[in-house]
This record gives sequence, C-alpha cells and structure tokens, in this order.
Amino acid sequence: MPIQFDLDPQVEAAVRRTTELIRDVVLPVEELYRGNAHALPEAVRRELQDAAKKAEIFAPHVGQEYGGLGLDMRDRAALFEAAGHSLFGPLALNCAAPDEGNMHLLEVVGSAEQRERYLQPLALGTIRSCFAMTEPAPGAGSDPGALSTTARRTSSGWVINGRKWFITGAQGAGFAIVMARTSGEPGSPGGATMFLVDADAPGFTNVRAIETLDESMFGGHCELLFEDVHVGDDAVLGAVDQGFDYAQVRLGPARTTHCMRWLGLARRAADLAAERAGERRAFGSALGELGMVQQLIADNEIDIEASRALILKACWELDSGARAGRITSIAKTFVAEAVGRVIDRSLQIHGALGISEDAPLARMYREIRAFRIYDGPSETHRWSVARRAVRVAAHPEGTR
Repeated sequence: MPIQFDLDPQVEAAVRRTTELIRDVVLPVEELYRGNAHALPEAVRRELQDAAKKAEIFAPHVGQEYGGLGLDMRDRAALFEAAGHSLFGPLALNCAAPDEGNMHLLEVVGSAEQRERYLQPLALGTIRSCFAMTEPAPGAGSDPGALSTTARRTSSGWVINGRKWFITGAQGAGFAIVMARTSGEPGSPGGATMFLVDADAPGFTNVRAIETLDESMFGGHCELLFEDVHVGDDAVLGAVDQGFDYAQVRLGPARTTHCMRWLGLARRAADLAAERAGERRAFGSALGELGMVQQLIADNEIDIEASRALILKACWELDSGARAGRITSIAKTFVAEAVGRVIDRSLQIHGALGISEDAPLARMYREIRAFRIYDGPSETHRWSVARRAVRVAAHPEGTR
C-alpha cells in the first residue's frame, strides 16, 4: 500500500469544516478560559461537542455504527491537526486523550456487551473515561512491567487493590480502564489484565486532582485509590493476563494521534510568529527581514514538515496492520521535541509579548512541555529504538 499525501475530497471537506469550527467557535472559548480546561464547565464541553456534531465532524476516529466518521489513521492526521489548532479543539471533536485511545481499545478488544455499555456513550460524548495504568514509584510508570496494582480472583469475579496517579481525565469520568496484575510479580514481563471499572464502584476513590504545569486536559490528572473494588468477570477487557499486549493496541495509535493534535498547535504558533515578524518593526526594518528571525521561521517550517512526514509514515504502518512500535516511538520522540522547538522559537520572536497572557504562546509553552514525558518519555523511546537497531545489526536477517 503506497503512502498517499492527497486527501479524499470528503476528508478535505471535513478538514475545512474543522478549521472553520476551531476559528469561529472553539478559539473564542479557549481565550475566554485561557486554555484552562479545569475551569471549563461541563455544559460548555457539551456545547462545543454539539457544534462539532452539527458540523458533522464529531468522533472522526470511531466507526460509523457508533456515530463516528470511521476514518483510518492517515485520514485522521489532517483532521486531528486542524482540531489541535486550539487546546480545546480535540475536546470539541471528542478525539481528545484519553477518550480517543479508549474508544479505539474498546472497538478492537471489547465484547459486544462492553461496546454497547461503554463505547457507545463514550463515542456520543455522553460520558468520559480514563486509562488507569501509571502508579506512584516503585509501581508502573515508564516501565509498565513494574505494575503493582493487583486483581485477585474470587468466587464472584475479581477484587482490585492498588493506587494510580497522573490519570488523565479522571475527574468526572464515568469509568476507568484499569490495568492490574493478575499473575506474577512486579517486574514480570506479563500477567496484567485490563478491567472496566465504573467510577461509582465501592472502594474506587478519586483521592485528588494533581496540580501540574499543564491545564488543558479536561478532567485533569488525578490520583486514584482502589480498595477492595469488586468487579465481575464481565469487567475483564479482552483476556486475562493479556493486558500488556492490549496496551500496545492502544498506545501505538495513541502516540501517533497525540502527535497529530500537538502538531496543530505548533502550526498555530508558527503562523503567529510569521505574522508577528511581518508586522513588528525594529532596527529600521520588519523583524522578518532580519536574518536571525528568518532562520527561526525557516526552522519552524522544517520541523513542522518533518513531523508531518513522520506522522504519515506511522499512520501508513498502522493502517497496514503492523504494530509499528519502532516508527511510533520515533515519531513521538521527534514530534514532541519539534513542537516544543517551534513554540519556543515563536515565543522568542514575540519577545516580551510572548511570555505575557496577552498572547497565547505562554500557555502553549506550558502545555507542550508535558508531551515529552507522557506516553513514554523521550529517553524511554530512544532506548527502545536503540535496542531494536542493535538487535538488527546483530541479526541482519531479522526485521525492524
């Protein structure tokens, strides 16, 4: 299957509608709340999503039978990038993390009953969700194998015990996909199982919302406690002890869609910088006529185009049915750092205005820094890429 750069006319039209929605509806809301999703009322979230539904661009990643557009990864790329132009754009289209990744996981792994109970309302935006894997040290973080939350089998199902933290979107979520150890010990390569746990289950406590550098994730980043949480066998997502394998079903596409969304924010920052360079005069000329400023603008364009190309390569592998672990690690690492560079340069071109709240660049700068940590820090992805490269060099007959 060749990599194609042109868009289907229907997708192209959806991208145009997304661009218009972001410009006319979403950006004014972002400006009103200064990009702080923690202060965004639930009613406003629903208003944004109703506008996206009216524009027929809602849930572009979900199958049509669940009310979405059913786009593959490649077709999502341009639309997600357009949505990412605003910090609230993905929320409006119902393709924000963690719900977008959870929808994909439920669509691929969930039973018919689980899809009806959890995926359908999630795809319609009537409920939200979270993905509870990360734990305080020494539990699962960059190393999922350190998973310490346990699920013990009983005569009526399972009992879950453990603590999770930095769980995005947990505040107000209707349910959590919880990763728990059902066999082995922390450090074992397998033995994890995913469970669907309703937020009102006895023993499931949202301990606190953690104050963080970023503020644009609706539902925040929370610490969760599971104390003797009883669930039935019907709460098991997929098969017992296969949770780490299912995590790859979710994480590869989720890394890539994160890149798509944040690239939209980088495009916005670069456009603002180019406009500023054309309008602002200093030292007898427009900033854009100064060589050092021109280099910053050119490097922005180079980083954006290189990021987009890597995203499309990752989409091509994923759409081909490959696990795409190597390319999604490369894309996530490069794009996370490239987007940070673009926003940093754009802020620099704006000077003092850039670090003020009179322009959106300061909030962009705060938001994008976390991207180099979540979904695997850059160092973990580099280790993974290097390990593969060394293995291939030692065994040239193998594959990457």
